[in-house]
Amino acid sequence: MTLLNKSPEMCERLAAANPSEEMLTILLRRRSLTVKDMIGPGPSQDEIDLILTIGSRVPDHKKQVPWRFLTIEGDARHKAGEKLRSIFVKNNPDTDNDLLDFEQNLLTRAPLVIAVISTATPDNPKVPEWEQILTAGAVCQNILLASNALGFAGQWLSEWYAYDDEFLAHLGLSKDERIAGFIYIGTAGKEPAERGRPDIKELTQKWQG
Repeated sequence: MTLLNKSPEMCERLAAANPSEEMLTILLRRRSLTVKDMIGPGPSQDEIDLILTIGSRVPDHKKQVPWRFLTIEGDARHKAGEKLRSIFVKNNPDTDNDLLDFEQNLLTRAPLVIAVISTATPDNPKVPEWEQILTAGAVCQNILLASNALGFAGQWLSEWYAYDDEFLAHLGLSKDERIAGFIYIGTAGKEPAERGRPDIKELTQKWQG
């Protein structure tokens, strides 16, 4: 039986500490693939459900669940793109058609786009807003890892439309909600190139008291 076919209850019985060379390899090799290099197919519905389930398994102080998901796929990507075009041309009236076409097709660059929506509230008496926001970021990272583990490529983006009030309202966000990230997921059309990584020793100090 694969993990895809296991119930959440079965997964709950796994040990909290579960050494895994395979997981370490995935973590050490994790690399985003730019959306221009993604192709179909995207995840199936069962795989999407698993990705979101894994995405939700993050540290969450006081179990507030300060996030929600919006999946955009199929024809819905094109419908959202029409709105992107109308907003962009309104804000940039002298834009040529080539750029407008590019902006309209932003959400079609991968088979699946998952909007991770932060529902953090500043007046929460139990958990500081900053901790709620960090939790939504952890959700984005888990989604990337789950996608990679299932054999898909992913990229976490937050382009101009993540901050456009008109577009966010079009997606159904309230004025108090924000986009933690648009996670683009598809099949890798090419292998991602490695990039420079920070020197951990330069970033780490041992506190001596």
